[in-house]
This record gives sequence, structure tokens and C-alpha cells, in this order.
Amino acid sequence: MKDAQIIPDIGDMLTTPGGQSSALYSVFPDDYRAPFQKRRLVGIPEALFQYYNTTNVTSHMGLIPEIERVWISIDHKLFLWDYIEGQDISSFVDQPDVITHVAVVKPRAGVFVDEITSVMVICTPVSILLIGLSMSTVLGTNNRSRKEIKMYATDMTVSTDIEMTSVVGMSDGRIFMCGSQDGCLYELHYQQSESWFSKRVHIVNHSVGSVQSLFPRFTSPKSEDRIVAVISDPKRNCFYTLSARNSISIYQASSEKAVHHVQTMSNLYKSAQEKAPGSPALTPSTFQIVALHIMDPGESRTGVQLIAITMNGVRLYFSPSTSAYSFSYAPTPSAAGSARPLQLIHVRLPPPNLLHPDEQSSPHRSGYNSSTRNSPPQPPSRPFIVSGLENSCYLDGLMVSAQPGDTDGTDFLLCTAPDLTRIGSLGQLNPPSQQQPSQQSMYGPTSYGTGANQRPPLTEYATLLAIPGRTWSMATVPRESTPPSIAPSPPVTNELATQFSEPSRQFMILTNVGLTFLIKRRALDYLKAVIEEVQTEGVVQPIIEFRDSFGRDQTCAMLLGLASGNTFLDAGEPSTSGTLCTISPDIANVAKQAFYDFGERPIWTERVTYGTSDSSGSAIFSGRREGFAMYFARLVRPLWKDKLTKPGPPGLQQSNFEDHLLVTVQKNLFALKEFLDKNPHLFHSAPGEHSVSRTSSGNEQEAWKVIPLLSRTIEAISFILLLNDYRLGELIAQCDPDTQKLITSMTFEDLITSQNGVTAARALVNIVIDQQIGQQISVDTISEVLQQRCGSFCSTDDVMLYKARESVRKAMESRNPSERHNWLGESLRLFTKGARMLDFDKIREVCGEYQQLGYGKGAVELPLSCAQALDPDNLGLEYWYAACPPNDTRKEYCDKRLKCYDLVLHSLSVFEEQASQSASVQGSNAIDDPEAIRSHAYDLAFSSEDEMFHSTLYDWLINRGLADELLAMRPPFLEAHLKREPITVPKYQLLWQFYVKDGQPLRAAEILAVLAESDTDLLLDKRLEYLTLAVGNAKSHPVTIGGRHETAISFLTNLEEKLDVAQVQLEVYNALLPHMNDPGEAGEKIKYLSKTLLTMSELYQVYAEPFDLPVMKLLILHVSDHHDEHVVRPIWDRIFDDAIEKGADAQTNADHIIASVVPLGKRFYPSESAFPLKYIASLLVKFALKNRTQLPNGWTPRVLVQCGVPYADVWDVLHEMYESQIPPFNTQSGVQVVSADIAILLNDWLEEAKRPQSSVPRGEFPVGRIDLAVGQYLAELGINQAETKAIYEGIKRQLRRNW
Repeated sequence: MKDAQIIPDIGDMLTTPGGQSSALYSVFPDDYRAPFQKRRLVGIPEALFQYYNTTNVTSHMGLIPEIERVWISIDHKLFLWDYIEGQDISSFVDQPDVITHVAVVKPRAGVFVDEITSVMVICTPVSILLIGLSMSTVLGTNNRSRKEIKMYATDMTVSTDIEMTSVVGMSDGRIFMCGSQDGCLYELHYQQSESWFSKRVHIVNHSVGSVQSLFPRFTSPKSEDRIVAVISDPKRNCFYTLSARNSISIYQASSEKAVHHVQTMSNLYKSAQEKAPGSPALTPSTFQIVALHIMDPGESRTGVQLIAITMNGVRLYFSPSTSAYSFSYAPTPSAAGSARPLQLIHVRLPPPNLLHPDEQSSPHRSGYNSSTRNSPPQPPSRPFIVSGLENSCYLDGLMVSAQPGDTDGTDFLLCTAPDLTRIGSLGQLNPPSQQQPSQQSMYGPTSYGTGANQRPPLTEYATLLAIPGRTWSMATVPRESTPPSIAPSPPVTNELATQFSEPSRQFMILTNVGLTFLIKRRALDYLKAVIEEVQTEGVVQPIIEFRDSFGRDQTCAMLLGLASGNTFLDAGEPSTSGTLCTISPDIANVAKQAFYDFGERPIWTERVTYGTSDSSGSAIFSGRREGFAMYFARLVRPLWKDKLTKPGPPGLQQSNFEDHLLVTVQKNLFALKEFLDKNPHLFHSAPGEHSVSRTSSGNEQEAWKVIPLLSRTIEAISFILLLNDYRLGELIAQCDPDTQKLITSMTFEDLITSQNGVTAARALVNIVIDQQIGQQISVDTISEVLQQRCGSFCSTDDVMLYKARESVRKAMESRNPSERHNWLGESLRLFTKGARMLDFDKIREVCGEYQQLGYGKGAVELPLSCAQALDPDNLGLEYWYAACPPNDTRKEYCDKRLKCYDLVLHSLSVFEEQASQSASVQGSNAIDDPEAIRSHAYDLAFSSEDEMFHSTLYDWLINRGLADELLAMRPPFLEAHLKREPITVPKYQLLWQFYVKDGQPLRAAEILAVLAESDTDLLLDKRLEYLTLAVGNAKSHPVTIGGRHETAISFLTNLEEKLDVAQVQLEVYNALLPHMNDPGEAGEKIKYLSKTLLTMSELYQVYAEPFDLPVMKLLILHVSDHHDEHVVRPIWDRIFDDAIEKGADAQTNADHIIASVVPLGKRFYPSESAFPLKYIASLLVKFALKNRTQLPNGWTPRVLVQCGVPYADVWDVLHEMYESQIPPFNTQSGVQVVSADIAILLNDWLEEAKRPQSSVPRGEFPVGRIDLAVGQYLAELGINQAETKAIYEGIKRQLRRNW
């Protein structure tokens, strides 16, 4: 990001407010700041001079950098000189005419065979010839790559009466040129075969009216304004023409054989004067444009696209107009998406104080103090004024122009390059851009903004170099294009950002002596020169000046690159093999010392809030740290933000990076790491830095944590290269869809710094290992390679797991049971050690293999080990112990454990199935008998000490209907499991059985009691059953155990009472059952009665009373032993009332009463609470009195005896009535009825006592009392009671006879 911002692009500097012209230059003697350097001169091969055998030869020459050749024509012979090899020449002599011009263009699609990648256009005064070219790159001498070309005859030639020149090609293969004599714009059109209306090759004149021409005839050029040059702009799909009178036209190739004229700009001299009024460099005599240059779209955000240069070095910059433009002519408005009209936006005046090359050859270095970067050197004794430029070349803000020198056989080169120290924000303490050089004064004032936030105006280095010979042509040396990156790209002018990752920019100047290579010197080259001066002469001022010019951090970054070595360190020819370049140890030591000295200390800037004790601040890191970070970032920029992969062959991905790019970046990173390892003291606090704020030092040390990123990045590159060897696209295709999506969206940065990168890397390594195992190749080799080259992507744990998987494979292959068992044991040992590294899918896969091999120990113990490894702090276990509360972060770990437990249970299921099908498994890979495996697996499972697993296992067994077997085993955690929350009926049903089997009946009773009273959906009869069982178990509790005898008795009593109540509830429920489906509240009440246990009070008040159940009322009174005559008597009144049917005869009603009273008597007697004998007897007697004429004597006592009341008790009640004198027994009739009943009662009692096997023992029969009473009854008997008297007398006789 910093690199994209610290240097403005050219367009920004040209469009500063008020800056319509500029002339700021930094001119220095030929010292370390010289922007260009002549690198070498390659002479014209001697073999060519033999063809100059007469003085009357015509010769031309030019450069074709696309094919790395110089073309030289001698009369009709064409020679292509391979300047890379130096002396290699190929020739073409198969045509008779003098060759005047040669160019190479792209071929039209579909015309030539695929091998032909370029077309060479050969012009003569009378014809144009096309030759096909094919190229291949081969290694030449010194391991330098060179292009080998083959020429193909095309039989394409066309005659002309005009000599053609300035041939250019478009990206679609169309060819344009201009005529030397008439200055017209021509197009050479060719096609695969002739047609009715078109020849195979023909010329189209776009300047003169024709079928193909656009202009009307009146616009044909005048002889004095003819076109002299054509320049193509392939990226913008247009081309420009330059006329003899400085007019510039823009064309766009439109339909076949037609062009679209976008604009013609004329009167440029006047426009330039308006931009730079009063400038002596602008005069009609010198304002002659000699060349046009295209500015690449990436160079300028503001859209500057064309540069024109005049013979005296004035540069005109053009960009698309934003409004109506002056002094231009456009016949039609530009179409959407097509080329746009241009306007002049800036005039760049030439340098006024150039040093003559003779002065530069003997520089005066007197005193650096007076000649600093902010104070330009003394004016030269004879400043050189540019006046006759003939050739020029432009690349990325660099301009090289040639003019004849002031001596024969010499040309001068004007070289300019942006002065980054003046236009950049490099963190200098005193930014030089604020101090304006005075060199522009010769050309008058130049206005530009001077505000603090103003963009700096363009300032350039300028120098004049002398070269031997007269210049014929010049071109840039092609460089391998850097692949586009997503990372913020620095402007092309910011060589600080690219000097360690790209070769230097070079120019070729072709003269009649040979080919001169001119190289742009980078800041890195300046620094190397000043360090050499420090080392050889001990002069330190230049390096201090350098630091002040480029800023501390930039200087430290460059010093680090120099000291550690870099593949682009040498400013010469880039090494094709990417060899690392280093400087001598002596110079490296100076660079190291300067890095340390300039690096300074970190600074803590404190900010204190007024009135408080709070303070905050920020750390300014040391130059060493910033330099390291900057250098590292620049090395990895081509990779860092880019995707790892891109779509490749159908359906597959491929690496997004070329291997040679990865290797180059890695070499430079490795050199940096090696330097760090050898000089650790350079990257930590100095011994004397204890005075520095601890906060700043702490932040600095924190910042140095970026260093481990270096090692990780080196290993990441090795990792990608390794994956490429194993066919990255195929590896990705074998990953699961989620991982594929992850990898294809991942950047190089993500691979190194994110957890997703770790996940993706592990997945890819696993695929590679699986391939090796599948091909039965040992994983040791690949594991060693991974660990050596990219250890952080393949840890020791990873290797351990790979070896574990290999052990499983060997076990599968082995036929020796003992050997197989050993391999499996080894695999389990390794897997267990690396359990924390295993993801769940891998655990499941390994368990599946163990199941297949019948390895019960592995199938059970591995998942249990992984469960512990995945929950190392037992957070999941704590969550489980806490009964799994909601919204708890520990749930994640609990779930991981449970997934592992499920694998154990699955293994047990598989072994169960194998055992049940043991007959069909005999021929399998199992090591043991299936039944033995099953049994062993269960033993291992039950021997685990993981309580949570035991609980899971017990649930699984219970759900499979194996509860009885589980109870019989009584494993260690079963009781705790059954008692764990949440309480469930099935668990407690097992728990009470567990206690019974364990000899703890009282605990069983307690659990049964809890079950009976639990808030579950148990039905009433089931609750009654549990209470009954609870009572039975409580009664079984031994007296001596645990000293709980009294507690047990109390508990039993309580249980029995609850059982009684429950039994009453059941009867109430059964009584109300027919009404269960009644509508409304009644039905709901009855249903509720079956779902829970109620108290006696609830039963009476909520059910017996509201539902009017007299029998249930009596039952409740009986069970609760509640004595209350006011409650019980109305109940019996109701029972008698219900039994007596109105209108029926007495006997019928008597039968109804017997049917109602006798069952109740049998059930409740002798309970006075429910069966008040005296009151019931009085009700019976009253009924009998009322119906005495219809009922037999003795009816009342016989009913009571049927109720189960003993004879004696009945007699006592009747005798009391007899003696009471209470109505209705206060009348003689009433007394006589009672007497008759007593007679019958006593007679029945006597007969019963006499009967063998009687319920009344003879010894207990009160003979004496009866005898006395009978005497009384006889004495008081009424006159009309003959029947009763006879009975009494009979009783007396029987008493005397039998007793």
C-alpha cells in the first residue's frame, strides 16, 4: 500500500494545479547519481563489411527488438543480426530490389500456419514483400536465452510506385504505413486466397478517395504537410500519424480495409506557447516534432496517453479532452468505446544547464558540504543546449533522445528519468520537494502549487552521454512482463518498489559503429556506488546524503537487500537461471553497519490527557524493523494477494504462479533469512537501548514477530512447488467440495497466515500421502521431503500420523497374524500419540479400517483416546457433569466427545454383527474369532475409566434391550448413571432392580417410592404397583444393617399409609370410570385422578363429596380412621334412603337394604368411623317396626349377623334398645318387637354354638348370662307373644340340656 502511494504517477505530476508547464531538473556530474550508464557496446559483425565491396552501395538498418535482431540492408540483401549472440547473422537475398525499410508485425488470424507467429514486412521502392517468421527460445552461450528464428516464404508481394516507410502493425494483424514521396496513409491488406473482388495482397490508400477510403478527396494531404511517421497504440486499438508540419492525427481501425479518423491536432506550437508563455525554448525554428511515444495505460491514472518530442527537447503531453478542444479537427464524434480526442495538457521544457559530456568525464567533487542534494552544483562553464534531436525512445517515464555530437563520429544522448527523491514522499526529515531548484530560470518562471498538501511537480534527473557513431535507431530492451497481481501496484516510476524483483530497464541505440546498451541506474545502484566509496576512500558524506535523500526506511530496506543478496542485484543483464547476486564481504560489512546505524531506535510518542493520569501513545518503529518489513513486502508482492490457483485444463485447477517466479522469490527470501540467521544482533535492541521507553521497546519486539513470517513464506513456496510436482489440479479434484471451494478462493497470504490455510494444506498433504499409500510407496520419503522443505506445513505430528496410516496399510497386506497384530498395534500407538491432530472424518475412517480388520482394541481405544484429546481441558466433561446447561460454550467439546463415543458404539455393533454371522466371516481379514473379538471389544469398553462414555454405553445397551444383562454385570458407573439427572422412569426402574440385586432393599424401596410419586405419565395402577413393591422391599430390610432400623420402620409406616390412600384412590377412580368422558371439568378431574397420587382430603373434597359417592366416603372415613358422627350418619341415612324404593312392598325394600348394608358391614365392621353399629342397628329396627306386619321377627339381628357383627355385639345393641325407654322403645309394642328379635338372635346363636365346627366356640358361649336374661325377657313378655315365649323357653331347655 505504501509503495502504491509514496510516488505519484506521471499524470498526477503533470496535472498539478497551475502546472501547465515545467522545467525542474536535477543535473549532477557523472557521480553516483548519474541516472543512466553505458553498459556495453556490441560492434557490427565483421562478416558484414565484405558486402561493402564498392562505394556505390545503398544501406539501411534498424532494430527489431521483438525478435532480438538488428536488420541491415545492403542493396537488395537483407541481414538479420542476432545481437544477443554477437556475431550470428542470417540473410535473405531472394528479391532483386534495394531494401529501404523492414518491420515485424503480428499475423492476421487464419491466414498462415500456426508455426508462423510474426510477419516480416520488407519494403523496396517498387514493392512490399511479406515473410513468415517462427520463433523458439533456446539457450545460447553463458546460459543466456536467445530467440531462434525461421523464415517462411509466403508468396505474398505487391508492387507499388511509392516507397513505403514507418510500417506498423495492429493487434489484429492489420498493417499501416506511409509513403515516403507522397506522405499518404496506406494499408497493406492480405488474405489467404484471392476472391472475385479482391486480390490476395493489395494496397489501400486511406488518404486519397477510394472505395476503402474515409476522407473525401478534398482532404488529401498537401505536399508540405505529408505524413512522415505512423505510430501504433495496440492497447487502445488506435494509431497516430505525424505530419511534416507538426500535425498529429488519431485513427482507429474500423471495418475491413477502412479506418475511422478520430481527430487531427494542429497549431500545436500556439498551444504550447499558451502553456509556457515566454519560454525561449519555444521558437518556430526549433518547434519541429521528431517523434511520438505511447504512454502505457498503466502509467497514468489521469489518462495521459501520448508524448511528442521536438528537436530541441520540448515534450508535449496529451490526454483525452474533458471538454471542447481547440486547434483540432474531428470530422465525426468518436463512437462509444472508441478512441477519444486528445488535448495538450502539459509542456515539459528541456533542461537549460546540461553538463557537456566532456565536463562529466572529469567531475569536480570538491566538498560535499557545499554541493548537497538541496543545493545544486555550480553552473557548468559551458552548458549544453539541445538543438537537433533526431531519434528518441520512451519507457515508463524514462526518455532517451539522440542528436549529433559536436565532433564527427559521435552522438549525444539526452537521458531523463524522474527524480524520486524530489517527487516522492519517502519519509525524509526535510523533504526536498519543498525546495525548488533554480535551474528553470533560463526558460522563465514556471508556476505550480506550493501548498503543503499539493502534489509535487515533476522533477527529473537529466544527463548527456556521448556514444560512438551516428544513430540510426533506438529501442527498449524487452523485459519479461511481470504477471498482473491483485496487490496494490506501485506506479511504474516507483523503481524503489520493483528494483529487487525486476531487472533494470535498458535501451539499445543502433549506430553505424554498433549497438550500445544503455542501462537505467536504480537507487540500489546509487547506494552500491556510495558504499563502495565509503569502503575504498572512507568518505561517509555520500551515504549520509543518500539516507537524507531517500529517507531512513527506504535506505534501510535497500541496505538489507544489498547485504543479503538478491537475484536482481546486478544492474547488468538479468541472469536467466535466477542466480543469486551478492556483493563482496567488505562492502557487505559496510552495508550491515550502515543498516544498524541508520536503523536508529524505536520511539514512543506519549499523549497525556490534561487533568488526568491517563496516557496513551504510539510507537514509531526503528528503521531496521521498517526496512525489513518493506523489503520483505516487496519481495513477496508478486504472490501475496493473488489466488493460489486459476482454472486450468477442463475441470481442473492449476497453479496461478509460474515455477520460475516462485523459485526467484524464494531464493531472495532465503538469502534474507540466511542473513538474519547469521546476524541476529541487527534485529534486536542494542545493548545501550535500556534508556528507551519500555513501551516502545516492547512494541518493537512485538513488531519483530514478523520475522517468523519469512520462514513460513519460504516454506509455503516450497509447498506449492512440491504440490505442482504432484499435479496440483488433480490433488484439488480429490478433495471434498468444501475444501475445493476453500482452496480455489484462497490467496497466497491466506495459505500462510490463516487457519483456513492450515486446513487446506493439511487436506492436500493428506491427498498426497493417500496417493503414496495407494501406490504402495513408503511415506518416509515424502515425509522427509515435506519436513525438510516445508516443515511448518508438515509437522512431526503429521509425519507420525502418516506412518500410522502406513502401518494400517501394511497390516492389511500382511498374511501373518502375528505380524499383522504388530502393525496394528504400532498404528494404534502412533494414532493415539497424534490424536489431537486427527479430524473426526479421519478418526472414523481409521475406525472403519480397524473394524474391517477385526481389531477390537483399536476400534474401541482410538476413539476414546481421541475423545480425551479433543477435550484436553475436560470442558466437555464438566458440561456433562453440570447436566448440560443451555447456551454454554462448553457444549462444543461435549459434542466432540459424543461423536467419538458413537464410533465406539458403532464398532461394537459391527463386531456384534460379525459374531452373529461368524460362519460367513471365516475367510475374512479378521485376526481372531469374531466372538472373541466381540467379547474383547466389550471388555475394553467396560474397562474404560471415562464415566461419560460409560453413561453413553449404558444408554445404548438399554435401548437395545440389554438392560437385564447390564444389571447382571453391575459395572462400576451404573449406579451413578441411573441416578444422573435428568431422572427418567426407565432409569429408575433399572435402579431399584439394581439395588435389589445388590442386596439393598431399603434403597430399592426408596427408588420405588420416588417412582410412584414422580411427575411422570405413569398410570395409577402402575403407581400402586410401585408402592406395593416398595412396601414389600421395605419389609425385607434387615434389622441390623447400617443402624437404620427406626428410620426404616418410619419409612415403612409412611409407605403403607400411602399405599392405603392409593388403594382408596383406585377405588374412587374405578367408581368414576364410567363418567371419564363426561364433558367439562368433571371428565378432566376423573382423568387427572389416574395420573397422580392424591391425599385423603383431596379424594374426599374433590371427588367423593362433589360426585356424591357415599360408599367412597365411608371408605375414606374408614381408611383415615376419622370419627365424626355428624359426617357418617348422614351418609348412612343416604344409603338407606337410596335403598328404599317408593311404592315397593316391604319385603322388596328389605332386600334392597340387605343388598346395600351387608357388603358394607362385611367390609367396614368393626370400624366405627365407617360402620357405626348402634346407629345402623337403630335404622334397621326402625325399618322393621315400620313394616313389622310384613317382615318376620329377627330380621334386624339376622341382617347384622350377615354383616359380620358377632352375636354378642348384636345382642348388646338390641338389649340396650330394650332397656333404653327411648322412642320408639318407650312403648310396649316397640319393646315387644325388640324382644322378639332378641329371642330369634339368641336362638340362632345357640344353634350356631351347638353346630360342629362352629365359628362360636362352646366355651365362649355366655350360658349363665343368657339364662338370666331369658328369665328377664320371659317375665316382661307381653300376653300376646306366645311365639316369642316359646322360643325363650326352648332356649332355656337347650341351655340346660347341653350345658
